[in-house]
Amino acid sequence: MKYEILQRLSEADFRTLTGFKRETFDEMVSVLRAADAEKMKRGGKPHKNSIEDRLLMACQYWREYRSYMHIGADFGLVKGAVCTTIKWVEDVLIRSGKFRLPGKKALRASETEYSIVVIDASESRICRPKKTDSEQEADKKP
Repeated sequence: MKYEILQRLSEADFRTLTGFKRETFDEMVSVLRAADAEKMKRGGKPHKNSIEDRLLMACQYWREYRSYMHIGADFGLVKGAVCTTIKWVEDVLIRSGKFRLPGKKALRASETEYSIVVIDASESRICRPKKTDSEQEADKKP
């Protein structure tokens, strides 16, 4: 599914399909756009797909665990190009530092208390009474 189709969807449907709010998606696009402009300064062939479609490829890979071949079939690319594109998107977003989750220290410093419930789901034998000889014979009779 290309980005042009996603633009017409409601906010809830957009988030369901991509995994991000529209504002977060647009912020990611702006970071990728700046990195792409920097990359194109050195020269090279422009990418076949738009920045939004490249980010959408990565979203589909992260959220749906789709294979490179299936994503490539949707966007008209071979799986090697899809792999390179997703790797580039991941690297740029990681280098930007805007989309990182807080570390362990930040979580420990927060005022939120977590409660943990442990459920024992181990198997245990059930003691059933043994059948006597008379009960076994009664079961065999028609």
